[in-house]
Amino acid sequence: MVIKTKADYVKSLREQKHVVYYKGKRVEDVTTHLGFIPHINAAAKTYELALQPEHEDLMTAVSHLTGERINRFTHIHQNREDLIKKVQMMRLISHETGSCFQRCVGFDALNALYSTTVEIDEKYGTNYHQRLIEYVKYVQKSNIMVVGGMTDTKGDRSKSPSKQSDPDQFLHVVERRKDGIVVTGAKVHQTGAINSHEIVVMPTVALGEEDRDYAVAFASPLNAPGVVLIFGRQTNEERKFEKGIDIGNLEFGLVGGEALIIFDKVFVPWDRVFMCGEYDFAQMFVERFAALHRQNYGGCKGGLSDILVGACGVVSEYQGTGKASHIKDKLAEMMHLAETIYCCSVACSAMGHKMKAGNYEPDTLLANATKYNVTKNVYEVARLAHDIAGGIIATMPFEDDLRSPEIGKYVEKYMTGVEGVSAENRIRILRLIENMTGGTSLAESMHGAGSPQAQKVMYNRRGNMEYKMKLAKKFAGVKESK
Repeated sequence: MVIKTKADYVKSLREQKHVVYYKGKRVEDVTTHLGFIPHINAAAKTYELALQPEHEDLMTAVSHLTGERINRFTHIHQNREDLIKKVQMMRLISHETGSCFQRCVGFDALNALYSTTVEIDEKYGTNYHQRLIEYVKYVQKSNIMVVGGMTDTKGDRSKSPSKQSDPDQFLHVVERRKDGIVVTGAKVHQTGAINSHEIVVMPTVALGEEDRDYAVAFASPLNAPGVVLIFGRQTNEERKFEKGIDIGNLEFGLVGGEALIIFDKVFVPWDRVFMCGEYDFAQMFVERFAALHRQNYGGCKGGLSDILVGACGVVSEYQGTGKASHIKDKLAEMMHLAETIYCCSVACSAMGHKMKAGNYEPDTLLANATKYNVTKNVYEVARLAHDIAGGIIATMPFEDDLRSPEIGKYVEKYMTGVEGVSAENRIRILRLIENMTGGTSLAESMHGAGSPQAQKVMYNRRGNMEYKMKLAKKFAGVKESK
């Protein structure tokens, strides 16, 4: 099936019949389950926008493999312009959804594998790159949604994968067969997994020779035998079942619908395997994927911050504080923080470089700076939003109270702001602010694409400290004895 429209996408998910659990119960049809519909709606925007002529330049690209026009989320970056358009695209979709649209991780996984498989093949004489090319062609033609699977559960984090008391805490190969491999383990925090079609699995850490079985990358349908998806609980997720104002973002809901994905002796044919035992390339791959994924955050989080700034502007007008100088100052600061992270994403893209495989990847150090700024700036934007909105965002009455024949008149009377603004409209905008600054949203900004310490590790690796020390000594006139 070729997916072009939202209807195509929903139909494909309905027919997939993958094993999904929500609150301990098997879900037969994810497309009708209220826990998943907002996430499906958000991902569907990546298909809908690609069909709109005014967005064709950002939402689509021409495949260097087939010459066909494709959805940009299936593209292999061919130049710096592609990298910049990726970031612009993400800000655009954020403006359309106010939420996570979930196709980024699989997108980044394919691009990181594209460059890494060439270098594995060069050293070991394998044919991973050609396998990947055929897989990318399939993804581009079908336009399926691919989730990226990087993060393992990790067990005892003081121990390497092969030293764990439970070897399954990191996904690994348990059997090599003539026709393929069998893997066991799990991937956690996987954004958009429930409403994706396939998963590209990747190693999550640098590996040693003893960890050879954990050096594995492959693609698998999410309805393959042995794959089980367990939906993760989110802050206020029960509101999705209410279908009302209290959701905050009525159509697109919360964040990205993360899931724990179990692999219980899952078979993967060789033509879907892109790394198997080449442990010495795990760190290289992880760094490349991380740079590609951290590049995104100024685009998507910058776009979401734009909406939050707008919401704060509206609520300040509704509450009669819009002309106050301190409110204007806070809104200006929020805009500065949003544009700063967006600038970082554009900068690491503009400073991107060509890989041996011919594709382009962003500047690694600047991509890490992008994500590190996000871990701080988005929290500060949320803090300022709470400051502007006031404590009412934490204690508003239920929508049912507003609709109640008995007490609705009191909610309407005491939740109004300036004259002419209804209580309902004020509540709606406050709920949006609550939704966008809640626990799950902020945690994703902190830990998605790697926690802050991971970026500091990359600063130490890529920051060229020795060169900077040499510069300082030169200008200070330091002469050291040999």
